[in-house]
Order: sequence, then structure tokens, then C-alpha cells
Amino acid sequence: MKKRRILALVVAMGFVLGCNTGGSAQKEAKREMVETKAAGATATFAGGCFWCVESDFEKIPGVLKAISGYSGGTGENPTYETYGAKGHIEAVQVHYDPKKVTYAELLDVLWRNIDPTDAGGQFVDRGAGYRSAIFYHDEDQRRIAEASKAALAKSGRFTKPIVTEILKFDRFYAAEDYHQDYYKKNPFRYNYYRGGSGRDQFLEKVWTQDRADLKPDKKKEKVYAKPDDATLRKTLNKMQYEVTQKDGTEPPFQNEYNDNKREGIYVDIVSGEPLFSSLDKYDSGTGWPSFTRPLEPGNIVEKEDHGLFMKRVEIRSRHADSHLGHVFPDGPQPTGLRYCMNSAAMRFIPKESLEKEGYGQYVSLFKK
Repeated sequence: MKKRRILALVVAMGFVLGCNTGGSAQKEAKREMVETKAAGATATFAGGCFWCVESDFEKIPGVLKAISGYSGGTGENPTYETYGAKGHIEAVQVHYDPKKVTYAELLDVLWRNIDPTDAGGQFVDRGAGYRSAIFYHDEDQRRIAEASKAALAKSGRFTKPIVTEILKFDRFYAAEDYHQDYYKKNPFRYNYYRGGSGRDQFLEKVWTQDRADLKPDKKKEKVYAKPDDATLRKTLNKMQYEVTQKDGTEPPFQNEYNDNKREGIYVDIVSGEPLFSSLDKYDSGTGWPSFTRPLEPGNIVEKEDHGLFMKRVEIRSRHADSHLGHVFPDGPQPTGLRYCMNSAAMRFIPKESLEKEGYGQYVSLFKK
């Protein structure tokens, strides 16, 4: 299991972070096999840590949902503690709309997010339970997968042989709830694990600029950057500058978005990177805009804050490094978290303006 390797990565943090966290506390409850009949089509892939594979596929337009789980073995009812012994691999089942993304395009996503030359696992996670595989559900998928693998081998992208297995799909068991959407529910731990796993470093080295071209529409991702200080002093008002650049806090109730009930998204006032959605906003009664989860966990950075004679978790934006606020474990379900943000650190973009402001990918969130 990957537990020993991840412990080595995070011992300095004082707690265990990794794709195995929480496994020992989980009950040995029987896992139900997932029904593969769902809206759209179904694909099943393995690429190491299922947290990462699930996260990568859920960002692809046309993917309806991705489920972390176990597949490829013969033992029934695997759990996180037993799946390896029962011959299973950490896998992700992807439900997608074939009118928006094809099976071949999903294979391209897989290749660009794994090391297909590694037969002993994936990155920091070693062992048969972490090897890469494609589980085909029918003969069309098998044919497309074989052709895609052959094309990758001939491309010269890798100097070593492509060893990713192509296996006939049999059964898939959903992993424990703790593992589902882990990158959303625990962004700090997920990002720390992923950053230390070596996955992204390998992918950047192999694919370079091609990594920005993963989405089927082939559009470059928007670049978010922080202007220089002179520009910030001209473009931000006094409160916005004090909050984002000096870690300040605006007055409760007397701020722009505390009572905002319009539909739309909230972006960093400095860089424009998407942060939160009105769909996750709620009235916490604290006087500041509060959210149960981020819209884009990858744009959120958590840091320990020992100011004011207490230990808190500060929230900053990844690209602009703006101070946004803090997160507390007293929010409502489904996350139990309260992201308490400063209005001055954000700009609200109503749903009707998303397209013209360059955030068209979020329009579908508000379609009823």
C-alpha cells in the first residue's frame, strides 16, 4: 500500500496526507457493485491514485461524473484495506456524454495524466494495485483502446515501451464515501499529496505545452496572473488592497457581497481566477459572504494562521496569492465547512455575464 511512502512525504507536516488517509478508520462494510447503466456512456480507467484520476476526468467537458473505486480483481466486496489482496486496482469509472466527448478523447486524457511506461505502479504509489489499465466495456472500446495505445507507442513521446494494460471489464466497486470527490472535500490535503507525489512534475516534463490542450474543445486555459504592486495600488481601492495584500479583514455586514443573492461566480479581484459559486453560498450570520466549498479547489491554497493568539486555516488564491479569508469546520452539510471570505477580495460575475467575461464554461451550472 502507499501508506509508507506518503508518510515519508508528509511527516514534517505532523499529520498523514496521501491517497490512503483515513483508510484505517473506515469500517469494513461491504462495497456495492456499481451499476454501469447510467445516463450517457461508461468508461473505466486506472492510473494510480484514484483521487487524482477522478479529479482529472471531472474537469473534462462532457464528463457527467467520475467515481473512484476498485476493479480488475476476483475477490468480492473489496474495501480500501483489502482491494489489493483481492487483486483489484484503484480505478475510476467515468460516465460521459458521447455527443460532447468521445471515448478516443477520454483515452487522450488518460495518456496525458499517467506514466504509461511504469508497470510497477504510478509515481510515488507502488505496487500492482496502482498500475495503469484500460477496462473496455465492449468491442468498440477495445478496438479504439488498442489503436490509441499503438498510436502513442509510435509517436515517440516515450522512449520506454507502453505497458498500460487493456483488460475486459468485469466488475467495478465504488470506493468508500471518504474517497469520493476527495480533491473537492479536502483540497489542502489533496494538493499537498499530489504536489509531493511526482505526478505533475513528470507530466510537465513529458507533455510541456501540450498539457494545456487536454480539453476536447482544444481551447487554451485562461491565464491568471498578479499585476505588479504599482498597478495594484491604482486598480484596487483602499480596502481591497488592505485585505488582499496586507491580510486585512473588512467590517462584518458592511461589505458588498454579504447579502448578495444573485446567481453567478466569485473571482479573485486581483487575478480573476474563479473561486466560489453562488450555488454554494449561504447565510452564516457572521456578516461575511460564506460558502460550503470552492468552485475551483485548484485555485485555493490553505495555510496555517497563528495570528490573534489562535490557530486558524487561512485561505489564499493560488495564482495571485491574495488573502481571501479563513475556513472553519462549522458549516452546513454536505461539507461541514464554512469558507468565510472578504467581499473586498472578490469580484462577482452574474450568470448572464459569464460568457462575455470569458467564464463561459460555468454557464451550464446555472441552467435549470
